[in-house]
Amino acid sequence: MSFIDSHQHYWTLGLGHNDWPGPDLAPIFRDFGPDDLKPHLTAAGIGRTVLVQAAPNVAETEFLLEIAAREETVAAVVGWVDILAADAGSELRRLKTHPKFKGIRPMLQGIDETAWILRSEAIATLELLPQMDLRFDALVQPRHLPVIAALADRLPDLAVVVDHGAKPFIAEGRLEPWATDMAALARRPNVHVKLSGLVTEAGGGWSVERLRPYAAHLIEVFGAERVMFGSDWPVVLLDAGYAEWFAAARALTANCTEAERQAIFLGTAARFYGISAV
Repeated sequence: MSFIDSHQHYWTLGLGHNDWPGPDLAPIFRDFGPDDLKPHLTAAGIGRTVLVQAAPNVAETEFLLEIAAREETVAAVVGWVDILAADAGSELRRLKTHPKFKGIRPMLQGIDETAWILRSEAIATLELLPQMDLRFDALVQPRHLPVIAALADRLPDLAVVVDHGAKPFIAEGRLEPWATDMAALARRPNVHVKLSGLVTEAGGGWSVERLRPYAAHLIEVFGAERVMFGSDWPVVLLDAGYAEWFAAARALTANCTEAERQAIFLGTAARFYGISAV
């Protein structure tokens, strides 16, 4: 039984979809495709991945779906649509014709208005997702956690997953108010979380011990059945290799039972995104 990586990216910079990363981020300022990732997946025993958007345009989502159509390792695609647009529903229906299109991710971390996702136009689009068997990836920062809690209350049928543990302040060694707000959010049963992105929030001086309080808190408040492993490759390459982060994630879950680890590295992502666990 192989694992699932619930969060990775591909991009081809020359196509013009992506205005990020820039040349200031030298380790990831190049094209990344399936052939670059496959050796890492094989080494880690990961058979399938969730391919996530990295640019706020539908052209990139279509590019990712083209990759998914020919790559067996890609089990699901999380794309982007303009959720404030009047035609957002028809755009979702069009993308949903691809069997691997499983959800959307508005890039909330880059929007100054913290409560933007609660706008009436956004709510009207998000209400459609459960009806279409689609999920919502929340790319957020700690400031957004009360807003995501309000969204989960407003739309209890919406399947939500918080990417990268909401990017806690690991480099500063701060747990609060992130820890309290995350515990409150975890009381909403429709919300899940990704054990991903922690290395880049810690920065170059990261270690398993520095990450441990944050990972332990996520597992404690959500329970393994709502936590899923993600690599955030290739962004993780800013501070660690794929194998390094995978080994760290295994170390961070060493105190879990085997059943809990199976959930974190396989079962939660399979259930959440509606993909096979075999």
